[in-house]
Order: sequence, then C-alpha cells, then structure tokens
Amino acid sequence: QVQLVESGGGLVQPGGSLTLSCAASGFSSSIYAMNWYRVAPGKQRELVASITSVGRTTYAGSVQGRFTISRDNAKNTAYLQMNSLKPEDTAVYYCNAGGRYRGSVLPDHWGQGTQVTVSS
Repeated sequence: QVQLVESGGGLVQPGGSLTLSCAASGFSSSIYAMNWYRVAPGKQRELVASITSVGRTTYAGSVQGRFTISRDNAKNTAYLQMNSLKPEDTAVYYCNAGGRYRGSVLPDHWGQGTQVTVSS
C-alpha cells in the first residue's frame, strides 16, 4: 500500500523550531521529487519547499533562509526543518511525492497532513 505519513507537527512559540518528517512506504521515493505544501486558514495551498531526486532544492520566498528541506533515500524519508517560526507559518503541512523520471510523469502521492501552530 502506497503511503506518505507526516509527523512532527505541533504547537510552538514564535521564534521556535520544528522538524517535519515524511515517511514513504509502498514505493521507492528516491526517484521522486519530494515537496512540502501548506494550507493556512482561509488561504490557498502554497508550495513551501521542494527537493529533486538529485537533491536540488527550491523554496518559497516566505520561508527562504528559515526552512530547510532534505531527504534520506536510505530511509525513504523527507524532512522539513523549520526555524525562526512565525505566526503566519501556522498551517496544515502536507508532504507530496511526484515529478518526472526518465521522461515519464510519476504518480502523485500525498500525505494526510500535520498541523503546525505558531503561537505564544
């Protein structure tokens, strides 16, 4: 069974840190681009960070310099290290696997989401 399971969300004070994990099972995520999206209350889904199968990373301007995406292919897991968190980072964070491999579009896989709340 193909699954992406996020963990690591929670309540944190402004300026604090959290690390989200996304564990893949039922498929090899190493050939996939791994992405973190978020949905804040009343807002559209936003692509926060991406990492390609070869480790190239991109970030939304709102998180550049504060968030770091990484992956451990041996563990079939992707991570999102979030530092200097702000109240506006409050959202449900979703892990996504997708992209292309050798010219073919890979199927999209989504996790169930994990809540991140930044509040004092």
